[in-house]
Amino acid sequence: MTHPDPSPQSSPHPAPDPRASEMHTAGMAVRREVLSDEHVDRAERDKDELTTEFQSFITRYAWGEVWTRPGLNRRMRSAITITALVAQGHWGELAMHLRAALRNGLSVGEIQEILLQSAIYCGVPAANHAFGIAQDVLAAHGGGAECAAPNALHPEEGSR
Repeated sequence: MTHPDPSPQSSPHPAPDPRASEMHTAGMAVRREVLSDEHVDRAERDKDELTTEFQSFITRYAWGEVWTRPGLNRRMRSAITITALVAQGHWGELAMHLRAALRNGLSVGEIQEILLQSAIYCGVPAANHAFGIAQDVLAAHGGGAECAAPNALHPEEGSR
């Protein structure tokens, strides 16, 4: 004997969260403060049919729900994000979040320490690559690229 499925047919689009507009507004404000108006304007301008929902999703949840929480300040969130990106090898995102970390008040020395700590827990090759990205970001930012990255101290001991 077969039993009909008592659950309603699921929609490909879940019901909208009543807080979605509020989260999007808050997320857009934080996203602009952390990443810059220029970055967000470019991302918004480059949206298309494929990426519009994704951009809305990350604005609402990453920026509107998580980055607005009171439990951690933005400097700490940047430090955690840098470490997670190094661990996962998300190099394009790392460059963006290194720039964001500077906007959030992290110093070159603090970024150096985060990357050194990452070498122990994420692996030396990943941290080595991250230091190279940091050198590029810091040079473009106007200084600090000479921080004590492993290759800057001993160029003969590895490559980026």
